[in-house]
Amino acid sequence: PSLVLVYSCLQQGGQLGGTFWEVISDEHGIDPTGSYHGDSELQLERINVYYNEAAGNKYVPRAILVDLEPGTMDSVRSGPFGQIFRPDNFVFGQSGAGNNWAKGHYTEGAELVDSVLDVVRKESESCDCLQGFQLTHSLGGGTGSGMGTLLISKIREEYPDRIMNTFSVMPSPKVSDTVVEPYNATLSVHQLVENTDETYCIDNEALYDICFRTLKLTTPTYGDLNHLVSATMSGVTTYGEWELWSVHHKLLLRESFHCSSVGSLPQETLHHELLQHKSIPQAMVPHNLLQGE
Repeated sequence: PSLVLVYSCLQQGGQLGGTFWEVISDEHGIDPTGSYHGDSELQLERINVYYNEAAGNKYVPRAILVDLEPGTMDSVRSGPFGQIFRPDNFVFGQSGAGNNWAKGHYTEGAELVDSVLDVVRKESESCDCLQGFQLTHSLGGGTGSGMGTLLISKIREEYPDRIMNTFSVMPSPKVSDTVVEPYNATLSVHQLVENTDETYCIDNEALYDICFRTLKLTTPTYGDLNHLVSATMSGVTTYGEWELWSVHHKLLLRESFHCSSVGSLPQETLHHELLQHKSIPQAMVPHNLLQGE
């Protein structure tokens, strides 16, 4: 079977990665200890796409969590599914990037990248047939933008024939007031265009508006934004649990096309014929897109 390696980078990216694994584990019937407690054999049919089966019928995510400071790692470890991850797959520094793209890409990030690549190789070697890599990161800070794009370029060099997908969170002044965020994002975009096969653009401002307008949350938190993105990522990555290469080529008809928009639309039932016909067009209207106009 084909397998996908997933890893996360930066504060919001790392927390988003943790939330994503909560959603995926729930779908596959995996509890916080890594044991299967589902109610359908279908939940185990493609579980080896995202999980390694360890001793004692335990399932361990194929996830590498990366940051230049330990705070995010501590947050993930103390979360509901913190014990499900392989301890050796937490790779972090001590200094942070200080919202500086250059620090993440050229100095602090460059010092840590070899350690990350060692773990990437180890996880890749455990795959029967590696489809590719999936990165969740934020483009607003220094680690997700600078080190995130450095990792992408290094992995692309080492695995040039594997798919590289990213879920890239764009900055917004509604969520953060850090003045250098637009510069970090701008410096990252050309790296994504050059080194990824597909980038799903997720806009913090659009997420904020959906939480505020559709979900009626008065003060949306990063946790609220991450849960919204994780639910959408789960839908998008469903194809990754089947034939990633096939769907990739159907979605990207032109070699120069890299970026995709994703939409989220609450639905009461999957079997209502009218909803089935309307759901895709409605998900693509501006106020349901996870990126700004």
